[in-house]
Amino acid sequence: MKNPDQSDVLAGISPQVFMRDYWQKKPLLIRQAIPNMQPLITRQALFELAAQSDVESRLVTGDGFQQPWQLRTGPFKPRQLPALKLSHWTLLVQGADLHSDALAKLRERFRFIPDARLDDVMVSYASDGGGVGPHFDSYDVFLLQAHGQRRWRIGAQKNLSLRDDLPLKILARFKPTQTWLLEPGDMLYLPPQYAHEGVAVGECMTYSIGFKAETDQSMGAALISRLADFEPVKPPVTYSDPYQLATRQPARIPVALQAFARESVLQMLQRDADIRCALGEWLSEPKSQVWFDSRPRPRQLAGVCLDRKTQMLYDQDFVFINGESWRCKGQDAHLLRQLADRRRLDSSDIQDASPKVRQLLMEWLEAGWLNSLPAKKGK
Repeated sequence: MKNPDQSDVLAGISPQVFMRDYWQKKPLLIRQAIPNMQPLITRQALFELAAQSDVESRLVTGDGFQQPWQLRTGPFKPRQLPALKLSHWTLLVQGADLHSDALAKLRERFRFIPDARLDDVMVSYASDGGGVGPHFDSYDVFLLQAHGQRRWRIGAQKNLSLRDDLPLKILARFKPTQTWLLEPGDMLYLPPQYAHEGVAVGECMTYSIGFKAETDQSMGAALISRLADFEPVKPPVTYSDPYQLATRQPARIPVALQAFARESVLQMLQRDADIRCALGEWLSEPKSQVWFDSRPRPRQLAGVCLDRKTQMLYDQDFVFINGESWRCKGQDAHLLRQLADRRRLDSSDIQDASPKVRQLLMEWLEAGWLNSLPAKKGK
């Protein structure tokens, strides 16, 4: 189902046109992507998040000229943050959407891009002159100005070498070609590896909606590790070498053993359904700092919605939620896919749910993966 806000966040550009003409191709400045923009999280609430041990936060100070760059990682107690009147400092809070309903709703407005690609919403608070230096990201990002002004300089340079004398990943030679001053509600989209630098003009707050960009090595290693824990499709074969001859090179690995090892890996890679299952579980697995509060099982099953921390995906055979998978088909699959796409099911949607699906929903409610929707008035 299409989210009615998805076109609005692109200021009249349709999601289809954006994905065709801009996604992973070229930058786009969108003036007043969100008109009359107001901060979705207060400065104080952001500072309180940065003090939590289960929230990833960083503090960057300096400008690279009069003040050297410095980087510290959180959590930060309030007194550990610089005074508000001091210039050239930035607080970065990762995954803020996991702790704020308003930021989670902002994330929903970007669901014209597959959920499997969406990472999180990072909030950057900066005093006057604050920034993190010229750099590039390996992933797509939407930079939404929430409060104050930030001046962005960008460039499509090919030389992305970094300075090796700094605690931050700062470009050794930054060559900007465009400069924009963003006001609240303005948004800048940047494709991967596009050099950019943002500097606060006065106090400001910016929301970065970032997307996952795994390498083939990292994804392959993660999937193979998971495949090793799956139940084998056929009985395992034990290596044997009845024709092994006596050797004068006992430390040398036999060629037959190397071939057996190669075939073992190839056999694992031919298990297509297992690979897809491993991929879905891996993509939906919560980050290490994410946890859910269990709760008593509800007396009755009414409307439900996914918790803002819950990641739910599906493919042609499986439904995945928070790193776990279920094979389903027919009406069960239709209903659970509806929950994943809409992130909610009304009571009318689940009236005809099978006992299996009802049991799953009850378990997910109890685990804190789902929340009960408030009963409609008059019911």
